Amino acid sequence: MIEKTIANLEKHNFLVHRVATAAEAKDKVLELIPPGVTVGFGGSTTVAQAGIHDALRAGDYNLFDPYVSGIDPEENVRCRKGGMQAEFYVTGVNAVSEEGELFYLDGIGNRVGAVSCGPGAVIVVTSTKKIVPDEAAAWKRIKEQAAPPNAKRFGAKVPCVETGECSDCESPNRICNLYLRIHRVWDKNRFHIIFVDEDLGF
Repeated sequence: MIEKTIANLEKHNFLVHRVATAAEAKDKVLELIPPGVTVGFGGSTTVAQAGIHDALRAGDYNLFDPYVSGIDPEENVRCRKGGMQAEFYVTGVNAVSEEGELFYLDGIGNRVGAVSCGPGAVIVVTSTKKIVPDEAAAWKRIKEQAAPPNAKRFGAKVPCVETGECSDCESPNRICNLYLRIHRVWDKNRFHIIFVDEDLGF
C-alpha cells in the first residue's frame, strides 16, 4: 500500500521521502531547508512530536511561528499570514490516499491557503498510518480519527470533544470549516512529502 501510494504521488509531481523514525524526519526537514530563509508553520501534531518546531527555533532561520507560547492575538495573525508567503512552509496532512492525493481539513484557512499557493516550497511530514485507499476513506478518516482529537487539543467547545464522533455541528467553535483535496501539483520541485513509519499525529 505504501509503495503504491508513493508511486502515485510521484506521478502527480510530489517529491516523496520515506524514513523510519521521527528523528530521521526531523533531520530530513533540516536537510531540505537552508539557513537564513523564512519559514512558516501550519498546525501539525506530527511536526511537533517529531521535534521539528524546536529544531527550527534553535536554528538560523527567520520564522513565522504562531505556536510560540504567550504571543498576543495580533502577533499570532501576523505569523499565520507571514507564513503563507514564506520561502518554506512546514506542516502535516490529515490523510493521503493510495491514489496519490492529499486531504486537508482547516479551521481558519492559513494552512490550506499556504499549501495551495504562496510559499516557495512546502514540506509535509506525515505518518504512514494516514494512508487510506481513496477519497471517501480520506474524509471518513478525517471525521472519525483526526477532527475529534484535534478539537479536543484546541479546547474547542464542540460536540465531538464529548462524543468522539463528528456530528457535522454548527457550533461557533467548529474547527471543520475548509476542506481541500490536492490531486496534483504544478511545480515538481515545490512539494516534499516525508513519510514516517512511526505512529505520529492524529
